[in-house]
Amino acid sequence: MSSIDWAVLFLSIAAIVWYGIWRSRHHHNLDSFLVANRQLPWYSVCLSVMATQASAITFLSLPGQAYHDGMRFLQFYFGLPLAMIIICVTFIPAFSKLNIYTAYEFLEKRFDHKTRVFTSVLFLLSRGISTGISIYAPAIVLSVILNVSITATTVFIGSLVIVYTVYGGTRAVSYSQTLQIGIIFFGIAAAGFIAVKLMPAGVTLHDSLKLAGATGKMNLIDFSFDWNNRYNIWSGIIGGLFLQLSYFGTDQSQVGRYLTGSSAAQSKIGMIANGLVKIPMQFFILLIGILVFSFYQFNSSPFFFNPEQERIALTSEAAGEYRKLAISHGVLNEKKTETAGKAIQALKADDEINFRKYAGELKAINDQAQTLRGEAKKIIARTHSDTNDTNYVFLYFVRSHFPVGFIGLLMAVIFLASMGSLAAGLNSLASSTAVDIYMRSVNKTGTDKHNLFFSRTATLFWGVFCIISALYAGKAGNLIEVVNIIGSVFYGTILGVFLVAFYIKRVNGNEVFYAALVAEAGVVYCWYYDVMAFLWLNVAGCLAVAALSLIFYWLRIFRRA
Repeated sequence: MSSIDWAVLFLSIAAIVWYGIWRSRHHHNLDSFLVANRQLPWYSVCLSVMATQASAITFLSLPGQAYHDGMRFLQFYFGLPLAMIIICVTFIPAFSKLNIYTAYEFLEKRFDHKTRVFTSVLFLLSRGISTGISIYAPAIVLSVILNVSITATTVFIGSLVIVYTVYGGTRAVSYSQTLQIGIIFFGIAAAGFIAVKLMPAGVTLHDSLKLAGATGKMNLIDFSFDWNNRYNIWSGIIGGLFLQLSYFGTDQSQVGRYLTGSSAAQSKIGMIANGLVKIPMQFFILLIGILVFSFYQFNSSPFFFNPEQERIALTSEAAGEYRKLAISHGVLNEKKTETAGKAIQALKADDEINFRKYAGELKAINDQAQTLRGEAKKIIARTHSDTNDTNYVFLYFVRSHFPVGFIGLLMAVIFLASMGSLAAGLNSLASSTAVDIYMRSVNKTGTDKHNLFFSRTATLFWGVFCIISALYAGKAGNLIEVVNIIGSVFYGTILGVFLVAFYIKRVNGNEVFYAALVAEAGVVYCWYYDVMAFLWLNVAGCLAVAALSLIFYWLRIFRRA
């Protein structure tokens, strides 16, 4: 990167860290550290919730996901608006009425201590691992830019976030996220604009999307039903509803954001606004991936987007074999650019028949390129476990083609998104550890000062845990899918416990606790043996908890009779 790009990157990061610490400088008590004294307006709640979701994974993996798999991932979010409505009607009023710090406090008041601890432990496991994976995404960026090991950049980024989260808590997180999301929105708009401007002369946005659609990339909605199909409208609306409901309704990283609202009404407005904005935001980020795909129809694309994978392959015993595949890929690149040009000429001439013909040929060329990549992956797999370069697609495009200044801006967007989600994740892990475990089971009589000290210590502990988890994230594949798969293994069970608490009043703590244990074991089995697509795990876990709770309740009634 140029000196201007470096200046933009470091000034943006420094400004965010300073702003978060400055805004929280006079607030050093437990209530401020965990819920920002419950004083934030609805727009701060909305922006904080969005910034918590918009991690670096979003901006690295989503464009790469669209580049390789098209737009169908958007269906993952179709259950979100309905989830926001249910949360506003049920979850927020219940949490606000009890004036709690964490969602799991509610479960002890409704059931018992062991149910609260079990659900909080499930949350700590899922969020701890997911937050660790979130650290890996910006570590990729810094590693590529500086040409240093990912281990070093992972430790650096994790340590940076730990510093201001330990110091400022929720207030620092929320205020810094408000500024972060503004920069992120500007960065998304800039990336889309530049991607269109980089197209060949005469190729418009409409032309780019038309060409992408004709080659199968604008597969926005899939009405087919298949348990093993990860992304269709049914898994998106039904499975996505359960996942989003559990994520926003029971995951402390999100609950902790809207507990900061100055009133239940402010929290509700913030969540409804989030539901309205989230899908368009994800659509435009995916669309950037489609524009990158269109760009590489007119320009030579790399054989692999991850330079480390290339280096390993070219220094292995199979280097000669890999070079032959790369040469064949170069030949396909030439055919691709020529065919894409012919397709656009036909489109400009309103020659639909020839446009479809050339678009079909272009799709066949891209399929051949994917076959070559599959062969290359086998070579890489012999010496390197990570053969997925999806997370590097957008990063490669930005570094190779964006103008000076905008590279630094996009790098800043990735880092700021990462810092916001990481800080919220660490703060929620510390909150649950302190409130649900330590203050409830270990030290019930600690002073406010002592509990604040423990909360900061817990933040530090989880920061180190997440850094260690991040060091193993490179073997996981596409990061945005991995994070959601991990969540799906736990979220259905947690959601089931909460829904039983809200709607099945006769079930007691023992019944829901053992139902949750059995249900979670079943979900882990279904995940491990790949019984169904991961979104359906959320439905299965939730329904299993509800059904088993009722069965255990009826058995209790039957024994009494």
